[in-house]
Amino acid sequence: MSFSAVAKNEICRITEEKECCQLAEISAIMRMSGTIHLNGKQGISFRISTENPAIARRAFTLLKNVFNVHTDILVKKNNSLKKNNIYILVITSEMGAKKILIKAGILKEYQDGKIGFNNKIHNDLIKKNCCKRSYIRGAFLGGGSISNPEKTYHMEFVTNTIEHAEELMKLINSFGLNSKVIQRKNSYVVYLKEGEQIIDLLNIIGAHSALLDLENVRIYKEVRNNVNRLVNCETANLNKTVDAAVRQIESIKFIQQKVGLRKLPPNLREIAELRVNYADVSLKELGEMLNPPIGKSGVNHRLRKIEKIAEELRDSGY
Repeated sequence: MSFSAVAKNEICRITEEKECCQLAEISAIMRMSGTIHLNGKQGISFRISTENPAIARRAFTLLKNVFNVHTDILVKKNNSLKKNNIYILVITSEMGAKKILIKAGILKEYQDGKIGFNNKIHNDLIKKNCCKRSYIRGAFLGGGSISNPEKTYHMEFVTNTIEHAEELMKLINSFGLNSKVIQRKNSYVVYLKEGEQIIDLLNIIGAHSALLDLENVRIYKEVRNNVNRLVNCETANLNKTVDAAVRQIESIKFIQQKVGLRKLPPNLREIAELRVNYADVSLKELGEMLNPPIGKSGVNHRLRKIEKIAEELRDSGY
């Protein structure tokens, strides 16, 4: 089961008692996954389609609680490569589809009796903070998805109009988030791409178990990335140390071959002999072998002098 399905199944188990919140949620589900059918003399009917049986059951319950209608549910085999069934809730004109769509803020009725589409979120649906959360929850159930957090952080809501997409974006951002809108073919997508913000949104819609799962994945990935950075840093430092040791030993052997180490001052000859005899030890350990001991910076200073002497010998034609 996908991460999206797990999150949706979880929030479908939320018990919502306030009618205003139930109305906000079912309105969002209807707008995101519903289709209006104009049947001539038969009037207006409406359908909600989903592949998730938990969402179908929740939509059925919300329609019953808010509008007091018992919808017909059709089960249809998906013709695509997916094997999931498609669950279709049918609201006919006899059930009052027109009034339901108007109350849900999807249709609007003008003074002359004409009906038009309302592509924005009706203000009456999201007056309260709890209703805003419920609307976002319904939008997620009807047209939302989350990528597998082990691969990438991405949460999106797919809707049909730019007006609704921008309204939904503003609604989400009213909770301090930073969602954005892009167009994808004939649809508009409201999306979040930061793990922390997706966690905040899951908290807003009540998907607390999914939130904890995503947080665990995020922490694991963060720890793993930190470990990788430390290992890479240590590897880079080790490579630098090895390269420096090889360069220092080459300079010492060059001096030894050309003029002999006895030509070096006593303090440089002493560190040169130690460097050749103990090629694998650190500068700090070399300094501790001296009598009296010196620090890492002192050893490094002497070895740089030796490298400079070797360079001068090379430049002079040795």
